[in-house]
Amino acid sequence: MNKTSANFKSSLHPKPNVLISCRGKNGEDNALAVAYCGNCSYDPPMLMVGIVPSRYSYQMIKDSGCFVVNLCTKENKELFDYMGSNSGRDGNKFEATGAAVREAVKIDAPVLDDCPVNIECKIVDSIMTGSHEMFIGKIEHVHAKEDIVNKDADIDFGAMDVL
Repeated sequence: MNKTSANFKSSLHPKPNVLISCRGKNGEDNALAVAYCGNCSYDPPMLMVGIVPSRYSYQMIKDSGCFVVNLCTKENKELFDYMGSNSGRDGNKFEATGAAVREAVKIDAPVLDDCPVNIECKIVDSIMTGSHEMFIGKIEHVHAKEDIVNKDADIDFGAMDVL
């Protein structure tokens, strides 16, 4: 098998792509597309998200100490693409997209109701890794569409077509 050198940046692509929703100290809601997201502990349940400090939502998340991870399916691709290619600096992305939003249960942040899974997190730690700050969030509550949750309350990821 012939091999060649490849770019470091493209060597591993985290999955799934998610939308992170948050609320600023002034009550402003926003969301951004994030590719760096994954589990980092099962006991206690925690996950991490990587956010570039220049992003509009970065300071909101840092100040509020919480965020919601919204899993996107192919049905949410238009919403994901808009949130990932427009900045909250330029206007309200929720109004522009007509996104269905409701309040989180355990934290002060919006939940993107059109996404099949929403994971509410409180920040317990963070680390600058270079281009991104990795926020470690303790999972406080998980919302999931009824038709993708089995009898043991586990999410059936095979029932979703995640981005």
